[in-house]
Amino acid sequence: MNSEIEAWTFTVGLGLEAHLRAEEFRRSHPDVRKAKQVYLNTLAVYAVNVYLQCRGFETDLDKSGTCDPLMQMFMDTADLIVKNRGKLECRPVLPEAGVVYIPAEVWEERMGYVAVQLNESLKEATLLGFVKKVSKSELPLNQLRSLQELPGYLNKIKPVVNLSQWFEGIVEVGWQAMETLLSTQSTELALSFRSTPETGVQRCKLIELGQPSQSVVMSVAIAGELEQEMDISVEVQPTNGQTYLPPTLQLIVLNEDGEAVMDVQAGSDNKTIQLEFSGEAGDRFGVKVTWGDVSITENFVV
Repeated sequence: MNSEIEAWTFTVGLGLEAHLRAEEFRRSHPDVRKAKQVYLNTLAVYAVNVYLQCRGFETDLDKSGTCDPLMQMFMDTADLIVKNRGKLECRPVLPEAGVVYIPAEVWEERMGYVAVQLNESLKEATLLGFVKKVSKSELPLNQLRSLQELPGYLNKIKPVVNLSQWFEGIVEVGWQAMETLLSTQSTELALSFRSTPETGVQRCKLIELGQPSQSVVMSVAIAGELEQEMDISVEVQPTNGQTYLPPTLQLIVLNEDGEAVMDVQAGSDNKTIQLEFSGEAGDRFGVKVTWGDVSITENFVV
């Protein structure tokens, strides 16, 4: 480990709690190689979770793929969900190793990769640094960015709504089941939202337009199979007892680069406006609602 890496590291003690958790997951795998992989991955994720919480970031450890027995069995994954940001991959590094191994199956749907070096006794884990993206299985440790930069990098990431996770019941703050949000709205509004196919899921969010008592409800629905192209629809309707949407209100779909690719504008008597399109796993897009000088954008990944 070179002096530049060593100058900015963070060491976490791996006590009884960490090892009990790793042992619990290990027992589910009779294959010795897989059991060892799961054990080390669990310790690495535990260490990064401690670090992020010390830095004030909210995580969702129990809903990360690392805690899913099926994900453990079929993938070499060590992901940790950072709330309102995305997944961070936490890769274990053995003592004296000069590289960190990152399997190709986790090269996508990650906002970064943290190298975590475990000592021989597995009583300590040291976070060495991170990279944003990878394109090869072995990354030399001297190519890591300083751990000192990680909090700033995470803070710059725009909150992203992960639509695929909605199928698993993982829903970001502010997005609610349609019946929950609309229970406080009019019956007419509740009935006017389009139904979602049995293979899909739909969530709603209240969008404030910058004036007292002026808001709309955005509904996003996704339907289809996760490994195939999926149908996505975005709909906006009035709320707070309003019958029609504010005239000139626009609904815009943005591509990954922030460029408008679809849009629709409300007239003087529109009760709803909607856009429909399709996407595949990993696709990113934004949805912007504008009205006058007010502009609100929600970012999504399929």
